Amino acid sequence: MNKKREMIEAAAVLIRSKGYENTKLSDILEATDTGKGQFYYYFASKRELGLAVLDYNYEYFHRNLLLGVLGSGKAPEVKFDEMLKWVVSFHGSMQAKSGCIFGNLTLEMSEHDEAFRAKLTEVFEAWSENLRRVLDEMFEPRGTAEAEEVNRLAGSIVGMIEGGILLMKSRQDIAALRDVTDWIRFLVASYASGHRAG
Repeated sequence: MNKKREMIEAAAVLIRSKGYENTKLSDILEATDTGKGQFYYYFASKRELGLAVLDYNYEYFHRNLLLGVLGSGKAPEVKFDEMLKWVVSFHGSMQAKSGCIFGNLTLEMSEHDEAFRAKLTEVFEAWSENLRRVLDEMFEPRGTAEAEEVNRLAGSIVGMIEGGILLMKSRQDIAALRDVTDWIRFLVASYASGHRAG
């Protein structure tokens, strides 16, 4: 692993746990046994590294969830269920402590840094858009009104998941997120019943 990648990965762990502002440059240098001169060879500032951390985390998210799950060739109902299972499994593997790095940084940085806000918005829009395609497969909306309804449903599901992650982090209990994903399944099943009845 090259030094630049090592610093990005170390910073990703620190920022997920401590937040951006509470992660000091000295923390990153110590974690990677890097001198200041070497750091500034790769990054102009801690902010530039922070934006690289966002890109690094998005690459993982895109590869594993957006492509690996939502972009698979499986039936849409299976993809939807596997998305929810993936989210619970991912956060369960971290003992339900750190939360979503995208959600954490949205709360911390969006009001203060436009570059962070723009990147974070792109993450959630990409998730909503990929989920919308799966829901389109499930419900085959007819006309503009139904298509917009499915689009709003996709965005609302992403919002509910992020809210569930926030509750999970507050309670330090994966059950909080699992409860939310169970309710999402129920709500989507109810929507499907109403859609078929219509």
